[in-house]
Amino acid sequence: MEDTASILVVDDDAEIRRLVAGYLADQGYRTLTAADTSAAREALTRGDVDLVVLDVMMPGEDGLSLVRDLRTHSELPVIMLTALGDEEDRVAGLELGADDYLAKPFGPRELLARIRTVLRRSRGPSAERGTRDRFRFEGWTLDLKRRELLDPAGRLVDLTRGEFDLLAVLVQQPQTVLDRDALLDATRGREAAPFDRSIDVQVGRLRRKIEADAGTPRLIRTVRGAGYLFTPAVQDA
Repeated sequence: MEDTASILVVDDDAEIRRLVAGYLADQGYRTLTAADTSAAREALTRGDVDLVVLDVMMPGEDGLSLVRDLRTHSELPVIMLTALGDEEDRVAGLELGADDYLAKPFGPRELLARIRTVLRRSRGPSAERGTRDRFRFEGWTLDLKRRELLDPAGRLVDLTRGEFDLLAVLVQQPQTVLDRDALLDATRGREAAPFDRSIDVQVGRLRRKIEADAGTPRLIRTVRGAGYLFTPAVQDA
């Protein structure tokens, strides 16, 4: 159950830690707090963390460095907290594999909605979208149940959770133009902000992993003014 999940709140602002942890505890979550990345790493080594709410700007090592290290060995969900209007940090975090972001100042109900969405997604909703769970396209194999992508040579391709969920949506709706709102609905839910450009970031990352030439993509085409089109024929594997 989502309400039994354990949330680690990492922020150098003691008042934000207290307020966020207290609100989430009132909603039924187990909460831990850390004032910096060093304390966060210590908490993570003890295990039993289901999601991290992580401030980007902190004294010493910043939150982006922690996301980078986490993604070398873990798919633990991360929601970043960024300064209002700081698009560079948001894009950098998504590039490194963060699952979502929220700009400060934020309302606790919005944070709660995003936590619920990310937790649902992390527990495998893509495998629930249909009865089929293995697909082949252009020699690639996507396994929704195992959450694995194999390249034409049979090698496992490392995808972040966001990249995998995006590819799962595209593969299940080939030769169909999907606009950004439709992709956000499928991968992040309606808690995504209007004009959210994170899908563009995820598409760019995914292209670099599955396209022969990401600069002239053939598998995931941009349809100007409309969205994205997954061009290959897709078959059950």
